Amino acid sequence: MKRLLFTLAAAGISAVLWWLGTGLHPVPVVVMFAPLPVLLIAPRVPASLAFAAGFGSWLAGAYGYIPYFTGTLEQPPLATVVLLGVTATTYAALIALTRILIRRGRLAAAVLALPAGWVTMEYLISRQAPFGAWWSLAYTQVRVLPLIQVASLTGWLGVSFLVMLVPAATAVLLGTDAPRMPRIRCAAAAFTVLIVVLGFGFWRLSEPAGDNPVPVAVLAVAQPDDYVPVDSADGRDMITRVVSEVDKLADRGARIVVLPEKSWRATDSSLTALSGPLTEVATRRGVHVIAGLLLTRGDTTTNVAIDYPTGTVYAKHHLVPGLEADLTPGTGVAKVPGTSWALAVCFDLDFPDLLRANRTAGATMLLVPALDFGDDHWLHSRMAVLHAVESGLALARPAQLGDLVLSDAQGRVLASVNTSTAATHSALATLPQPTTPTLYSRLGDWTARPAALLLAFTILSAFRRPSPRINIPERQSNSVSVH
Repeated sequence: MKRLLFTLAAAGISAVLWWLGTGLHPVPVVVMFAPLPVLLIAPRVPASLAFAAGFGSWLAGAYGYIPYFTGTLEQPPLATVVLLGVTATTYAALIALTRILIRRGRLAAAVLALPAGWVTMEYLISRQAPFGAWWSLAYTQVRVLPLIQVASLTGWLGVSFLVMLVPAATAVLLGTDAPRMPRIRCAAAAFTVLIVVLGFGFWRLSEPAGDNPVPVAVLAVAQPDDYVPVDSADGRDMITRVVSEVDKLADRGARIVVLPEKSWRATDSSLTALSGPLTEVATRRGVHVIAGLLLTRGDTTTNVAIDYPTGTVYAKHHLVPGLEADLTPGTGVAKVPGTSWALAVCFDLDFPDLLRANRTAGATMLLVPALDFGDDHWLHSRMAVLHAVESGLALARPAQLGDLVLSDAQGRVLASVNTSTAATHSALATLPQPTTPTLYSRLGDWTARPAALLLAFTILSAFRRPSPRINIPERQSNSVSVH
């Protein structure tokens, strides 16, 4: 009975930490402690109980995602059940694997099992699911700038690895009956990795984020809740107010003004109602204005970003499942002619390969009209910030019903303003343009391979004969001790 009560308490504490450390508004660093209570108790309870504690604690902590997925994003309930079920099952299995490795004295493997397995799972989900790299613990750490600099080397997977490495190393250090020196050596090696990563992060942050700084503005004017035809009274009124705001921002020095996604709806014949005024103000003030709209040509409707005065059109590649099922995806990258500024649209930035493609094509800055859902304003905008750090890109991302965000290639958010359709909001910042591509932009998700190999190593280690000096007996008393 005592074992059961201790296990329930550990699972409960872990669930609370998962709830605080993940979700749409995560508290940074807390997530690193979330697995620890269950990891500490796991070697001292039966395998089935350890698995159940892992499964239940993760699922309870992730409960807040359910109304977001099924309500806000209007995803099928089955898809949500599958995602959370697969994640919870994988996490629980990794807890059980760590338990076996600790009990058999395979301490190095015990430190690596959880981070390697979790990263492998995140990578597979990013490749098989329709939402790209949305599902990751890495985004919980966006506020911890020295830590996320490692993404420029490893991508988002490296951040997730470190998030899970810390609790695994702590559990090996504090939660086993193994001899002290092997525990200290394993934990010391893991924390040395963390210290080196933080050292790299502080060094990178001390370096210039780029040169040739460009004053960039992000702007969201008040508008009706629905997409507005450009040739309607509301559409013409919005255009007039945008032109006025562009003039004001140009007076403050802006060279680029980026507007949100789907601000208008247009056809080939009605587009001149928008392109005429925006081309005029862009030419007159010597600025570039990036507009986001739904553009219908014949039987095809695309979600586009258009640069004025050049008229360069980019069609969104990655469409939100269900919500954008009636739209046609675009292909290829698009840069503003004569510049190193690339165009993208909102959900595109959940797919790191697209950012890498733009960086490979010579882009130094992403101009990204966006539209979020209000409650996800922090998480979705900061996901984009992290992926910009990966590929070494400055970012201008104005989201209606979200955040207007301007960030440099090192993830510093230089301006952030929350928006609504009821009022006009803008922000202006000078963005340095990075000069050197990152390792991640060259190699992509290379960390997935060593993570998979490390996971295989830990699984094979679990089948090796236990060390007689370290093995914890299978049968124990009903009391539970945690060292």
